[in-house]
Amino acid sequence: AITGANGGIGRAIAEMFISQGAKVAISDLTTPSETAAEIGAIGFACDVTRDEAVKDFIDMSGAANGPIDIFVSNAGVGFGDPAHAAGASNENWELSWQVNVMSSVYAARALLPQMKERGSGRFVITASAAGLLGQIGSASYTATKHAAVGFAESLAIRHWDQGIKTHCICPQYVRTNMTKGMAMAEGHQDGLIEPSDVAEALRVAIEEDRFMVLSHPIVG
Repeated sequence: AITGANGGIGRAIAEMFISQGAKVAISDLTTPSETAAEIGAIGFACDVTRDEAVKDFIDMSGAANGPIDIFVSNAGVGFGDPAHAAGASNENWELSWQVNVMSSVYAARALLPQMKERGSGRFVITASAAGLLGQIGSASYTATKHAAVGFAESLAIRHWDQGIKTHCICPQYVRTNMTKGMAMAEGHQDGLIEPSDVAEALRVAIEEDRFMVLSHPIVG
């Protein structure tokens, strides 16, 4: 099951899993019906800022496809700082916190009891290289992506020996709607990679049971 999967990295991860023979449920703020039909997934609407909505998505995914083996918390938002590092609005800071951090907490809260009972499962968080380094011009993105990495580390440390594996994806710039027309991204010295490159990096990390997923090796 994958959130924020109507396009970009989420869709590419869904396509990768489907190519591996998995049954996949995807969600976005509005039901991604067209994407689901195109790739062979099942689609649901999910506002990841709401605990109940995330739980409903997990329940509906489970009802449709069986117990969730891999959950990808992929939904994310980013806002710029208009004047200075503390310049973004309270609303933008709060939305960044809810989408980039709390949505993963809500999903883990719903999934961990059943994964612990089975002694297996994988939890994937799409963070960002900004969670290890920093995004110039967006303190809210940098701070919340650092928090996303911290939560992923907490999951891994606490539950790895219970058979629950966590993977944290930390890409730099990827060709998605978020980077479209962004000069810093399109002209970046480390390259603008494709969403499929991120999906492939995740596939390899899962195969190798590796926590950190660096689709841009230079981030390491």
